Amino acid sequence: MPTYRKPLKKQAVKRKSKYNVAPKAQRVYKGKVYDSKLEKNYRGKLELLKKSVKDYNRVVDIQEQVPFEFVINGVKVCTYLLDFKVTYADGRVDFIDVKGVITDVYRIKRKLMLACYGIKIKEVTKKDF
Repeated sequence: MPTYRKPLKKQAVKRKSKYNVAPKAQRVYKGKVYDSKLEKNYRGKLELLKKSVKDYNRVVDIQEQVPFEFVINGVKVCTYLLDFKVTYADGRVDFIDVKGVITDVYRIKRKLMLACYGIKIKEVTKKDF
């Protein structure tokens, strides 16, 4: 007579995210959770630049997650969230996006930013650290 075994229980499998995002605990800086460790580390670098002696390096203002809406012919096409808008002591303003992976959607939004607002986005990647 054949013996039957109990079916195996399905074990919960921890799945990696699509873009290999680090766990939440590794993405926290000063109580705020960032989208990636790279973005968190760049925020820390900007904080250090606030203490810079030289005007061209000294950061005076940091705005995070700045929204830009793209409205064409009265129709809202999409909204783009810029990671950082950084103002320096010499008056210069940088629009910065921290990217681990540059997607096709991002490339389109980058071109829309240039076409609609005349803003060239500075991209920060792993290579910049």
